[in-house]
Amino acid sequence: MKKFQSMLRIGMFLSVMIMLALTGINTPVLAGDTLPIQGQGKKGENQPYAHGYRVQDILEWNPESDPYSKYLRSRVPLQPRITPFAATQANPSLSPETQLLNLAGDYGNAFFESYQSNDNFSSVLHNFWQYTDIYGGWHGLPTSEVPVELYDPNADWTERHFEFGIVNLPNPAYTNAAHKNGSLSLGKIFLPRAGLTHSDLLVKDGQDSFPVATKLVEMAKYYGFDGFFINQESTISAAEVPLYKEFMKALRDGGMYVQWYDSVIDPTGRVSYQNEFNSRNSPFVKDEQYGRVSDSIFLNYWWNAQRIENSKRHALSLDLNPYETVFTGVEAGLYKFNQPYNLRDILDEQGNPKTSIAVLGSEFILGELDTDTGMDRTDNKNQYKAFERERMWWSGPNQNPTQASRNDEYPRWDGIAAYVTERSVINGNTFISNFNTGHGLQYYQNGQVINENEWSNINIQDILPTWQWWLETSNGTKPTLNVDFDYGKGYVSGDKHHYEKIGAYTGGSSLVIQGDLSTEHFLRLYKSNLSINKDSYLEITFKKTSKDDAKMKVGLIFKDNPEKIVYMDVQNSHKTKSKWETSKIKLKDFAGRELAAFGLAFSPENKEVNNYQINVGEIKVSDGKEKAPAEPTGFQIDKAYSSNEMKVSWDIEDYDQVKQYNLYAKLSNGKTVYLGGTYDDTYYIKSLYGENEKVVLQLRAVGIDGSESKPAELSYWYDRDVKDVSAEEHDDFVKVNWKNPSKTAPIEVTLTRDYEKNSEIQVVNVEAGATSAKIPINNADGNRYSVKVKLLNNHSQGITLSSRLKDSYADPYDGDFRVINGRLALDVPKPTDWHHLYIYVNGQLIQHSIPNSKERSDYLIRGTSSLTAITPVSNGDTVKVILQDYAGNLSDPISKVIGE
Repeated sequence: MKKFQSMLRIGMFLSVMIMLALTGINTPVLAGDTLPIQGQGKKGENQPYAHGYRVQDILEWNPESDPYSKYLRSRVPLQPRITPFAATQANPSLSPETQLLNLAGDYGNAFFESYQSNDNFSSVLHNFWQYTDIYGGWHGLPTSEVPVELYDPNADWTERHFEFGIVNLPNPAYTNAAHKNGSLSLGKIFLPRAGLTHSDLLVKDGQDSFPVATKLVEMAKYYGFDGFFINQESTISAAEVPLYKEFMKALRDGGMYVQWYDSVIDPTGRVSYQNEFNSRNSPFVKDEQYGRVSDSIFLNYWWNAQRIENSKRHALSLDLNPYETVFTGVEAGLYKFNQPYNLRDILDEQGNPKTSIAVLGSEFILGELDTDTGMDRTDNKNQYKAFERERMWWSGPNQNPTQASRNDEYPRWDGIAAYVTERSVINGNTFISNFNTGHGLQYYQNGQVINENEWSNINIQDILPTWQWWLETSNGTKPTLNVDFDYGKGYVSGDKHHYEKIGAYTGGSSLVIQGDLSTEHFLRLYKSNLSINKDSYLEITFKKTSKDDAKMKVGLIFKDNPEKIVYMDVQNSHKTKSKWETSKIKLKDFAGRELAAFGLAFSPENKEVNNYQINVGEIKVSDGKEKAPAEPTGFQIDKAYSSNEMKVSWDIEDYDQVKQYNLYAKLSNGKTVYLGGTYDDTYYIKSLYGENEKVVLQLRAVGIDGSESKPAELSYWYDRDVKDVSAEEHDDFVKVNWKNPSKTAPIEVTLTRDYEKNSEIQVVNVEAGATSAKIPINNADGNRYSVKVKLLNNHSQGITLSSRLKDSYADPYDGDFRVINGRLALDVPKPTDWHHLYIYVNGQLIQHSIPNSKERSDYLIRGTSSLTAITPVSNGDTVKVILQDYAGNLSDPISKVIGE
């Protein structure tokens, strides 16, 4: 299998390669994008997925016309983080001012498979939000109507002849997880993109405002993210420099967080990486004329100690806080643990960074597993290695944040924890975690498997331990226990872990502590600021499988005496158990105090223990009050498909009352299965596991203490509705076919054109017993539609099929003809489905070079060819343009005489 380039900015990549060639550093092999998911994780017929945007798409944007918009929103509000408290830090002397931006892919870098959730385990689930202040989605996405057939996953990146958007929005599930952990989430504006141009961003209207900026703010607020990372890595004209600053200021004034990449310089507009914060790039943060135009800058990677010092001084000279403004760039995806630039160069004499830090490509932990280790990254048996690499990247090579430092095996990497303090959102008086990382090989509830299928859904990831892993012994010796997330039956944990696979209590994973135990160990789990009252208690659910007398205790650290650990026994923790057990510890003796951190201690009880193991499935701190929400309202089936998929919706409650909604199905075979969870008012159900009779859907709201509400229920009878709905698309009609279980009920067939501004609805009624219907169509333009077939009786709820109309028409070119330095330049065509562009000059078809190829073509290719400096033209020449769409239709020609 070929490897192909990871998501590095192409311009930056070429610059890096040139630099490396000049300096003699060996260039590493670049790993690939996420391959299309196979097996049960393969895209569902109606599965919502994200796409990229052209400027033309942004200007026309509204939620009704954007495919899958209602299923791609983030609804979790940004959660406040607790005040830094040095006494409970892994490194108390480290300043909490240093911020970190993590610019990374989400589950992967799959171009046509960017989902909120899916039924595959082998995905990137970010487990270290405690070090992440800003998450930026680094994920190239094709524009909305690009046919997936144009993507050959085995071809080199130079052969990707399809269009990526200038703007990509962050995965909404990742935004939810970021917000849950107190981190901002950013979309991305990325240039260069072949055939697209930055100039379209900078167009003003008659009110001297930027329509694109206005729309981007509107989109961010609808989709629920916080701003944009701007990667302008192609030269702009000097005249456009002030316009670009105004454009960014408009975004920022609209409430967006804006980070600029160190590329284009002031005042020329050419790309020149400064690798420090100086007078050439600082005007893109704070300008003499426009004031603050962005929040911060991501410095290019070729810095040194002097440049970092210069950056700090320059920020201070502009009355800017260097920790809020300047982010020193670290190329994670390219160099991984073998960084050519010494991150210790950013430290001051006290060992604190002089600036904040920005990391690109931390998803390499899984994305480049093949290249780095030869292990297949899509194989569930190899995922433990990705988890290990992730801990090494964030906690350091020793996988302990108190020992975040390079070692003999990894002499060029300390770990993020060496530079950035841990953060926490655990405040108030209630907290719960099931140690659910957001994916699993099965889904468990109360210790029982209620879905046998693998899954990934970072929407329902718990607040994970603050430290991975801060483990210490009572006598100061090296710990002999190991800590891991246990994913249960079928999980391979690697050579370093030898525990019995138990799985989760609730979710996909539990916390497992295993190994030899000769002295007491203390595992610090969470940094917090929890208020304790007279009714407060701590509850822990565990399962001890080793046959010994070792005990587990809870260790409490209070803010008023952080040097002391208060230990409390966990009842029955010394007993071997075949089932999960819950122990409740009353905290009334600590009323009025604030819990600043807590963890678990493991004691051998004066006898050396071999191969100790205990799994912890849940830990909860409560103020003693029941917090189960009310039963959800408004629960309904929006669409039921003959493919066994569904889309459902309900009324959403405030996040301070409901943290999540869980969806279940009671199948006709008597089984109840977990379908998924989210904090939203809608959910896509990928499969009802072959159900062809009655299914009862249950929706439960989850409170802040993990308690579930009574279920809202809906029933759907597949055996009372039509079956096997299919459609035949023709130029002027759609023929809908089905199998009919009823000979007595007439049938209603409703066709809706989806995602159009003025959505057209057509209804046809046919007689009882009919098995098909024809629906007339005007303007068969290839657009999406859905058709619902419903028996007109008291039992039918209807079956929906989604498809596309036949495409028999191509919209013509609608832009300007310009001449720049004697060569023809065209606008980006507005039609969403144009593919090829033919140019005739004085009746002769012009041929064009194909970038990264020795071949020539009769047409320009969308997403590959530039539309500027196309071919020489002179006054009096007649230029004719014809567009060809993805379906192969040719448009009417549009002609222009140059100079007229």
